Amino acid sequence: MSRVERLAEPMKGEGCRAELFHEGHRELLRAACAEDREVWEIYSNNFGPEGFDASINVYTSNPQNRTFVLFEGDELAGMSSFLGLDEKRQVLEIGGTYYRPKFRGTGFNARVKQMMLARAFDCGIRRVEFRVDTSNQRSQAAMKKLGAVREGVLRADRITWTGHVRDTALFAILKDEWKA
Repeated sequence: MSRVERLAEPMKGEGCRAELFHEGHRELLRAACAEDREVWEIYSNNFGPEGFDASINVYTSNPQNRTFVLFEGDELAGMSSFLGLDEKRQVLEIGGTYYRPKFRGTGFNARVKQMMLARAFDCGIRRVEFRVDTSNQRSQAAMKKLGAVREGVLRADRITWTGHVRDTALFAILKDEWKA
């Protein structure tokens, strides 16, 4: 098994774990994503009840993505993905992250991101990117806390599912600057 193939293996971190999404997760993850319908307004894709199936299918059908279901103990806590894997450039994005409301502000995000960064860098990735809507102040603050460098803003970067033309703040962590 190549190092990049190892990106899809289950992960364990401090008080968290991740399993690659499979159909057995679909209904539980759909229910978790429905707990905060308003949050999807600031996401590029709609994982709320009306858009869940189409969005999860787009993520999981892309061979450059690895979508994970996240757990604290045995309780489903949310999801996150390795997106846009570019093996030649040794770059990927961690994104499509959602936590059920009860897990926000608990330190769960930092533990998940540490687990995912460790896996990415162990698998030969040299640069991990994070792309955040400039209106999403909570996620931008979390990126700074994690030690990611804000590299700039991609103006009018994408059109979200709501039709909003989004400006995207680009953050990154390089393997050489990451402190595990």
